[in-house]
Amino acid sequence: MTQSTDLGPEDRKIITLARSARARNGVPEGAAVRDETGRTYVAGTVALESLRLSALQTAVAMAVASGAKSLEAAAVVTEAATASDEDRAAVRDLGGAGTPVLVAGPDGELRATVTAG
Repeated sequence: MTQSTDLGPEDRKIITLARSARARNGVPEGAAVRDETGRTYVAGTVALESLRLSALQTAVAMAVASGAKSLEAAAVVTEAATASDEDRAAVRDLGGAGTPVLVAGPDGELRATVTAG
């Protein structure tokens, strides 16, 4: 497992953005992804009667809708111990199997780094 202090500034940034989205919107999860050009997309959990998306799925969808061709990294701030299979699949679809998914707790501390594969 990677320690928070081992993260580069860009990875710390997407964890911070994900944490902010979670807190600002009062949702169970916040997520952020960074595309191949360095642009970031930030989202929270979507829980509508007709549409349910995790924060990471929503961030990936925002990246795709904005024209991103691939992902460099993804982050999710959650109570869960790791990223769900569905979240990892969404990241894998755009970023590939080796794309790192940073999983942090609500306090912003990195819990795990997994790959989308």
